[in-house]
Amino acid sequence: MRVTVLGAGSWGTTVAALACGRNTATLWARSADVADAVNKKHENPTYLSGFPLPGRLAATSDIEEAVTNAELLIVGVPSHGFRETLQLAAPYVHPWIPVVSLTKGFEQGSLLRMTQVINEVLPGRPAAALTGPNLAKEIMAGHAAASVIATKDLAVAGALQSVLTRGLFRIYTNHDVIGCEVGGALKNVIAIATGIAEGLSVGDNTRAGVISRGLAELTRLGVAMGAEPATLAGLAGMGDLIATCISPLSRNRTVGERLGKGERIEDIIASMRMVAEGVKTASTVMELAERYQVDLPICAEIRNVVTGHAGAIDAYRGLLRARPGHEADPG
Repeated sequence: MRVTVLGAGSWGTTVAALACGRNTATLWARSADVADAVNKKHENPTYLSGFPLPGRLAATSDIEEAVTNAELLIVGVPSHGFRETLQLAAPYVHPWIPVVSLTKGFEQGSLLRMTQVINEVLPGRPAAALTGPNLAKEIMAGHAAASVIATKDLAVAGALQSVLTRGLFRIYTNHDVIGCEVGGALKNVIAIATGIAEGLSVGDNTRAGVISRGLAELTRLGVAMGAEPATLAGLAGMGDLIATCISPLSRNRTVGERLGKGERIEDIIASMRMVAEGVKTASTVMELAERYQVDLPICAEIRNVVTGHAGAIDAYRGLLRARPGHEADPG
C-alpha cells in the first residue's frame, strides 16, 4: 500500500518509518531541509536526532507530490494546523482512501475532535485515530509498545491494523472513536499537572493522586460526550495517561515541570521545538466542560496556570482547598 504521512515531527516520522516495513511510504515535511535530510542522510535531525530512518522512506515538502498517489493518508500535524493542512491536501486526496489522525487535541473555536475535522474537510473518506501510550523515541529504539486504531467501521480498523502493525509495535482496534480521542487529548492536560508536581518536588503520593483524579476527569468528560467508560480505562485513556505523566520524554510533563520550577509559560513555549498540545487543550477542554456541564477541577487549575491567571503553587493550593467527598464524585 502507498502510505503518506503529513507532518515530520517525531511521531509523524516514527509512524512513517513503521509504515515502511511492508509498504511504500512518503513523509511530507513543511521544511525542505527536513525532507532533504530524510532523503539524503536518512535521518530527521530536527525532531529525531540520533535515530536512523529506513533508506526506502521518501520525503518531500511538496504536498501535491506527497498526496497524489496515496492509498492511505495519515495526518500528524499539531491541532492548530490540522484543518489548514487537510485543506492544502484536499485537491489531491483520492475520494475513497482512509484518513488517520495522529493528533491528540481539539480544534480551537469549533471544539471538534480531529476525526470530525477530517469528516468536514474530506467528507466520504473513512476517518480514524491512531492513539495510545506511544513515545516516539522509545518506539524508534525498538522497545515494545501498544496502540489503538479507532474507527466506527471495524473492518476498516482491521485493515489499518494490518498495514501499520510492525514488529514489537502492536495495534488494537476500537470502535469508540470519541473515547479514544478524548482520552488522548485530556491526558496532556493532566500531564502538565503531574509535571508541576515533579517541579515542585511534592512527592510521588501527590503525583499518583493527580494521575488517579485526572483519569476520573477525562472519563467524566468522555462519557458526557458519548464515550464508553471502558475505553478510558484502556490504552487510549489510562495507558496514554500513565506514559505521558511519568516519562521525561513527554513534552507536556516537561512543560509542567518547568512551570513548577518557576519558569514563565511564554519562555517555555518559545524554547520548545515541538508543540505541547496540553497548553492549548487546557482552555478548549474547559469550554467543553461548560458545554457538557462537567466539573473538571484539575483541568480548571491547569487552564489558569497556562493562561497566566495563577502560579503553579497557587494551582496546587487551590486543589487542596477543595473539600473531598465520595471518590466517585467530582473534585
